Amino acid sequence: MASVLVVCTGNICRSPVAEGFLRAALQDRLGDLAPVVASAGTKGWEGSAADPSSVEAAAERGLDISRHRAREIDRAEALAADLVLAMAREHVDALRPLSPRTTFTLKELVRLLDALPVPGEGDPESILSARILEADQLRRSGFEGDPYDEDVADPLGMPLDLFRAMAWELDEWCGRLAVGLFGKHRAKTGAEVG
Repeated sequence: MASVLVVCTGNICRSPVAEGFLRAALQDRLGDLAPVVASAGTKGWEGSAADPSSVEAAAERGLDISRHRAREIDRAEALAADLVLAMAREHVDALRPLSPRTTFTLKELVRLLDALPVPGEGDPESILSARILEADQLRRSGFEGDPYDEDVADPLGMPLDLFRAMAWELDEWCGRLAVGLFGKHRAKTGAEVG
């Protein structure tokens, strides 16, 4: 099964929220055929709970991340992931040597996919692989997107309203990513196909 790894710094603010929203958006679109979504940090605060403000901001948008436990990214996991989504350019810079063609910031990948034709039909794993390849080719051709708006701001230590803004932003961008990867229509689930 395909896998997506969402990465930030400590794995307590941005990436757990993005993991939850992306998992929900993909499961809504693909059911039991959705890629596995996980998160980690480049300097993961191993075993720490998600920041209480992230938990609250996510809950206000219908997402429960209260059981999340932070962890540091592992080299093998980054190499094995079909897609590595970074919350900021600094995370891409840290991870790109491991998986240069499959590592993007969330916003960068969404903008690349928005510029590509609608995805074709097929099984989700093949579609994901093809879409990532197309996005990487477009990126390598010089597509700039919006280099001044690549990062999701880290709200650590900030007031709750900034966590709410981060959760809103991630909810929107993760929804757009699911559409960009797999199209606007809900695919048949494994039970519906068989």
